[in-house]
Amino acid sequence: MKKLGMITIGQAPRTDVAPIIEKYLDGRAELVQVGVLDGMSKEYIEENLYPEKDDYVLTSRLVTNESVVMSREKIKPILQEKITYLEQQGIEQILLLCTGVFPGLTTSSSYLIEPDHVIPPTVKAMVGDRRFGVIVPLSEQKETLYPKFSPFGLEPFFAVASPYHHDHGGYEEAAENLKNKVDIILLDCMGYTEEARERIAKATGLPVILSNAIMAKLTSEMI
Repeated sequence: MKKLGMITIGQAPRTDVAPIIEKYLDGRAELVQVGVLDGMSKEYIEENLYPEKDDYVLTSRLVTNESVVMSREKIKPILQEKITYLEQQGIEQILLLCTGVFPGLTTSSSYLIEPDHVIPPTVKAMVGDRRFGVIVPLSEQKETLYPKFSPFGLEPFFAVASPYHHDHGGYEEAAENLKNKVDIILLDCMGYTEEARERIAKATGLPVILSNAIMAKLTSEMI
């Protein structure tokens, strides 16, 4: 059976998101999961990978269901090691389970599927000239993620709700912030689930795009 490598910037296995990917793979490939933070304690992560001032900030999930915040530059060398590891296992297609921007990642022969290369142009085709809203996990990401969309003529309104805090009030507040400003909403983190999509859609009455579902559907077509 073919294999699809999947790298989370948190810890594997991602029992929250993997079922969405596997649904679209439909048994045609085995999902091989690795995590950038595998084997690390929360204390170690906070001490060694926490963002400094002006860092590009990311968040993800540990196997304990806790969330952590980290610096892109600090985790990037580890991420590259995980890519190389999957290549060495003979895996030809590798999905990065993060919507953040990671310039300069490389492979020798495998094909690296990076959501930040796929989602903005895909969403532009779906949104057209309609007003566009984006929900992100961290308030710091409102500024750092804007340049991901602007080259495609998208000028999003942002709201914040973490997929990892299990705070339904956060979703309601984000929905309230966006519902009269936009016509369509993107959940811009691979940690959001179908439950989150349904909650935002119900609260706003608007179409809501789930990033990991887009990537799962498109990636499954390449298997």
